[in-house]
Amino acid sequence: MTFGEQNSLADACQQLDYAFSVGINFIDTAEMYPVPPKATTQGYTESYIGEWLKTKPRDQIILATKVIGAGRNFPWIRGGRHPALTRTNILQAVDQSLERLQTDYIDLYQIHWPDRYVPMFGQTSFDPQLNRDAVPIPEQLETFKELIQAGKIRYLGVSNETPWGVCEFSRLAKEMHLPQIVSIQNAYNLINRAFENGLAEVCYHQKIGLLAYSPLGFGVLTGKYLTGGIGRLNLYSAFGQRYHKVNVQEATQEYVKLAQQNGIKPSHLALAFVRSRWFTTSTIIGATTMEQLQENLASLSVELSSEILQEIDKIHQRYPNPAP
Repeated sequence: MTFGEQNSLADACQQLDYAFSVGINFIDTAEMYPVPPKATTQGYTESYIGEWLKTKPRDQIILATKVIGAGRNFPWIRGGRHPALTRTNILQAVDQSLERLQTDYIDLYQIHWPDRYVPMFGQTSFDPQLNRDAVPIPEQLETFKELIQAGKIRYLGVSNETPWGVCEFSRLAKEMHLPQIVSIQNAYNLINRAFENGLAEVCYHQKIGLLAYSPLGFGVLTGKYLTGGIGRLNLYSAFGQRYHKVNVQEATQEYVKLAQQNGIKPSHLALAFVRSRWFTTSTIIGATTMEQLQENLASLSVELSSEILQEIDKIHQRYPNPAP
């Protein structure tokens, strides 16, 4: 999600080459990336990945991207047309992503956020007064069925979704013989374990895996911001507001201290924790520099003991989900 904003094409290819060489085979992006989103760079991330992908064995890579829905104002996407998940918009979005990615199919196509109103990106309370008209879920699924039959996408996933949404997508797909969602991409990390309440149960019963994004909490859980480090949270002041909430810093200090007491890098503690959860299918990392990528991937050798996991839960009890 930083390719095209904080990373050049050369940076992107270098990182992707390294990740692929050590066995990483799942790449996730979105039509609106890079972030922060703006008209002059929209689509660059997919384009950079496409430039890299055209020289690689496509069948060895699981490629995922996302389509935006209503609720956020990005007038430069699809020529300013309302971004609701209509058939026309979805078909156009898929074709544009395929062109940028330089491939003829997408392994996992995801709804970036619900077309209907839901609280998200740091909002936590549902307000019925904010409810709005949305494209009915069956209509969305009908379009995705068409795309699967055409061979343009293979599987369907959701992102930033709620327990009600997962249940509705699953119920309607079964009743109407439409494509089932196979994954959910939501934020999950040491300071945001909200997935465990509601969504974990739903996804267990529906056999839906979590693709955990922000496992480092926008870099917060590396501890760098505790010592005046530079990153997206201070480069882009309007970005990542959930990480400026009460007790985020206090909880982060405790997790960093726990890592240091056990001779583990704070980033490794955070990533190993997310990877250890029974509901985690993939831990989605994003790095600005090669050094960050190498450090993140080195966490694969870290397995947390039961004692460390117990200490994590003690901190969580003192500071439950400060960055939901």
